[in-house]
Amino acid sequence: MAETLVETPRKLDDAVRRADEHAMRYRGDFPILDRKVHGRPLVYLDNSATSQKPRVVLDALNDYYTRLNANVHRGLHTLSEEATNAYEASRERVARFINAPPQNLVFVRNTTEGINLVASAWGRKNVRAGDEIALSVMEHHSNIVPWQMLARETGAVIRYFDIREDGSLDMDKAAELITEKTRMVSLAHMSNVLGTVNPIEAIVERAHEAGALVFVDAAQSVPHMPVDVQRLGCDFFAFSGHKMCGPTGIGGLYGREELLEAMDPYMGGGSMIDEVRLDGFTCADIPEKFEAGTPNIAHAIVFGVVVDYLAAIGMERIHAHERALTDYTVERLEEIEGLTVYGHAPGRGGAISFNLDNMHPSDLSTVLDRQGVAIRAGHHCAQPLMRRLGTSYGATARASVYFYNTSDEIDIMVDAIHKARNLFGP
Repeated sequence: MAETLVETPRKLDDAVRRADEHAMRYRGDFPILDRKVHGRPLVYLDNSATSQKPRVVLDALNDYYTRLNANVHRGLHTLSEEATNAYEASRERVARFINAPPQNLVFVRNTTEGINLVASAWGRKNVRAGDEIALSVMEHHSNIVPWQMLARETGAVIRYFDIREDGSLDMDKAAELITEKTRMVSLAHMSNVLGTVNPIEAIVERAHEAGALVFVDAAQSVPHMPVDVQRLGCDFFAFSGHKMCGPTGIGGLYGREELLEAMDPYMGGGSMIDEVRLDGFTCADIPEKFEAGTPNIAHAIVFGVVVDYLAAIGMERIHAHERALTDYTVERLEEIEGLTVYGHAPGRGGAISFNLDNMHPSDLSTVLDRQGVAIRAGHHCAQPLMRRLGTSYGATARASVYFYNTSDEIDIMVDAIHKARNLFGP
C-alpha cells in the first residue's frame, strides 16, 4: 500500500475497510501504480478523465500485434479470418456487458463519436425547424456541441434541464421541457463534475410518452456501475473504453435496431457497403453500415478483454467500493476549512469536484502533483455547469476514484491539500 502522510491513523468504518481490502486485491494488476512521481508514490485520482490499464489488457494488445495482426472482413487467409472472428467475438462480449444484441452495438472511437454519429445520421433525417432537443446544464461539451451544431443547421431549439442545489437534476419541469415538440432528450447517466446519477428510467418514460427519443451519455456510468440498456429503455447509449480500463480510441454505441436501420450512414467508404456501382451504392447491414474504413481492430478486440476483466471483478462490487470511498472522500474534504465540495445528490458517483478559497484549482493541482497526487483541474469540458455553479475561476479541482483506489490515498491527497493551503495562506 502507498505510504501515508497522515500522522494519526484514522478509524475506518466497515464499508471503507472492505473497499480498501477490495482495492488491494487488484492494485497489483496495474503496473503504472508502482511508479513514482517527483520521488513519491503515484496517487492516481483522475479516473474520470481516463482509467489506468491492467496487465491483462496490455498483454492482449501486444498479443494482437505479435500473433494476429490483419485486416478484418476483407480476407480469406488465416490471419484475416482469425482477426475477424476475434473482432466480432469482442463485439458480442461488449454487447453482453450492457445487455444489448451484438448487431445493435457499433464500435466507435469514444462516446463523443457516438453522440456525433447520432446527431448527424439520425438528426439530419429527423429534426426540422421548430423541433426541440432537451439537454441539461450539467452536460459534458460532447453532449452539447453536436446538438447545437444540429440545431444551427436545422433551426431546431435546445432546451435545458436545470439542477437543484444538491446537484441533482430538477425534474419538476420535466413536463414543460419534454413536450410533443421534443425529438430527442440527451442526458449524462452520471455527471463528470458532480457525480450525479440521473433518473434515466423516469426520463425515458416521460420522453416516450411525448414521442421523443432518449440518448444516454454513459461515459461515466458504464465503468462504475452495472448497466442494462434494456432496463433503462433508452434509444441510444454511448460509452468509452479508455475510462473502463481499456485503451484509448475505442468505444461503443448502442441503438435500437429499427432506428439504426432507418439511419443513413455516418461516413462512406470501404466495409460499410453491400454493393457500389457508378450510379450509386447500397449499404451493408448494421452495425457494419456505421463502421466505414479499417476500424481500430486491435483496441476493439482488446475491448472484449476489458469487459471480461471487469465482469470477473463484478460491477456490483466495483460500485459498492466506489460508493464507500466517495463518501469517505467527501467527508475528509469537508473537514478542510475554506473548501467547498460541489454535488451532494443521493447515490452520487465518484467524481468529486471542489475548490479551496483563494486558490486557483490549477495551482492546487500543481502543488498536489509535487506530492505525487494526480487530480484534474479546469472546467472539465462543462463550462455551462461551471457558470451555473458560480465557481470563482470558472473551474474546479476534481478527484475521481476507481476500484483500485484506497482510503490511504485519499488521506495522502487531503494532507497535500492542507500543505497547499498553508503554502498559499488562509
